[in-house]
Amino acid sequence: MRASESHPNFKPKLREYANYSVREIRKMCKDIGPRLCGSPEEEKAQAYVADELKKCADKVDVEKFEVHPGSFYGWFTIAGVFGVIAVIALNIGLAAATLSLCALAFVMLVGQFLFYKPIVDIFFKKKTSNNVSATRKASAETKRHIIICGHIDSCPEWNFSYRGGRLLLFGGMGSALSGLIFVLAASIAAVAGGQAFETGGLSGAARVLGYISIAFVPSFIGMAFFTSRKLVVEGANDNLTGVFAAASVLKYLSDCGVRFEHTDVTCLSTGGEEAGLRGAKAYAKQHKNELDAVETLVIAVDTLKDYDDMAVMNYDMTFMVKNNFAAGALVRKAGESADVDIKTSAVFVGASDAAAFSEKKIPATALAAMNPGPPRYYHTRLDKPDILDIKTIEKGIEVLLETVFLFDEDGLAKNI
Repeated sequence: MRASESHPNFKPKLREYANYSVREIRKMCKDIGPRLCGSPEEEKAQAYVADELKKCADKVDVEKFEVHPGSFYGWFTIAGVFGVIAVIALNIGLAAATLSLCALAFVMLVGQFLFYKPIVDIFFKKKTSNNVSATRKASAETKRHIIICGHIDSCPEWNFSYRGGRLLLFGGMGSALSGLIFVLAASIAAVAGGQAFETGGLSGAARVLGYISIAFVPSFIGMAFFTSRKLVVEGANDNLTGVFAAASVLKYLSDCGVRFEHTDVTCLSTGGEEAGLRGAKAYAKQHKNELDAVETLVIAVDTLKDYDDMAVMNYDMTFMVKNNFAAGALVRKAGESADVDIKTSAVFVGASDAAAFSEKKIPATALAAMNPGPPRYYHTRLDKPDILDIKTIEKGIEVLLETVFLFDEDGLAKNI
């Protein structure tokens, strides 16, 4: 028997909640549109979500945080420009300058992209974003707390993905990264060979390496224009599906009159996920003590679109962060109850909001249903409401509900 069936007001069919999610996503895309982090549109979207959640929650909080949204993708532009200048510097005999520029590019790559640290934030305009959390409180003392999280913001279009799909995405970025490695190695060789500053230009093998490095200039230019300067995507699937699946869980509990005795249930709509998990990081930092005080589980829901690719992410942030395996096992167990095979996977490139909680040692996992390819709609103008998959959204909501009921019954460890 499914865990949710134990409640007398159990609803076996969840299509009405999937329909609700689709209607709300379409409405938000039509009335508000793209929602860049720190923009008036993101703020308007969060205000709308807060009003919706007030209908089914005991408490709704809006918490603001400061963010430098341009920095997360802006480092691509900086690194691309550094790459072009580094090639020029190498070929006019300034190998030491080339070495410094390449080293700085790699610092940004590792810090800003691999670890989502604010390495270059100070060079970009500061704005304000916010998180919206809505909680259905336990009827008695709170001993457990489950948070279902989705991000409201959308991102600038990825030019490579839209123009050439994953072939151009991985080919272009792979070429740029290879170019940085090559130019760095060439500059190290030149410096080691006593040609750190040669006003007359490099000589010998160093000169040959300098000439070869010119071939990577187009890749560096492409890197500088990795994202669009004008077009922000609608993000219907990534990630309004996550936001309204989470909202649907609270709505279901309210409609059915379900109030757990010892478990709080929270829907969290974060801002700034596409700007480097900034909203989830702010929430995890601000609420760390209270989340540690009771048994807590966070499920970040991100893109419920491709049914056959539904999976929990055991590893996150390009394998730099390990999510809680027990949390992933619990969601998979909920999937068995919901008659869906949930795989285990990883966020191969990038990160989910779950990583922000895992970094703080708060048990978390991510649930996604997206072709890891990635698909052509990912971070492009194709991510519109007309490609929503209601079957996947419905099943995602069902899995989340089963997870909530299982977590309430025995917590995390006993359900593995």
